[in-house]
Amino acid sequence: MKKILLYVLAFFIVLITGCTRKTENYYMNEAAKNISNNNVPAAIKAYDNLVNDYPNSPKAPYALFQTATLYQNKQVAEENLTGTQSLEKAANRFKSLYDKYPDDKLAPKALFMAGFIQGNDLKKYQQAKATLNLFLQKFPNNELTNSAKEELNNMGLTPEEVIQRNQDQKKNAATKQ
Repeated sequence: MKKILLYVLAFFIVLITGCTRKTENYYMNEAAKNISNNNVPAAIKAYDNLVNDYPNSPKAPYALFQTATLYQNKQVAEENLTGTQSLEKAANRFKSLYDKYPDDKLAPKALFMAGFIQGNDLKKYQQAKATLNLFLQKFPNNELTNSAKEELNNMGLTPEEVIQRNQDQKKNAATKQ
């Protein structure tokens, strides 16, 4: 009799443990709560748990986008990341969103942001060109298409060089008329 009671008890423990899996909404609420309490690493952990536990959830791309944005804004001081490391993580998260969820509404913006960070912040021009060209290939009619073209045209130039280039183009256009 004691043996049966132990089996029943073990069964209920396993059943209860299995039923306590956290939901997508739990992770989203946990992340929001942690962000409002300025606990960014805990927020990222909650978003990461959502993506890992529910990779097919419609909330997973949003969670990836949010973590990328937090890294881009270098708000993860507790992880002891340098600014460059934080930006690397941001670019990787944005690119990962596109790779995992290419049909999601956030995919175009994420791919553009990956290229933007690679070119402007990390000065990884070859990676940035590849990412922005992929963006233009996959999303030729997106609202960010002109921005991607501008990024490619001005990549590696200082703001002063961009201004000078624009002034020269205006002079050339006026001369041709």
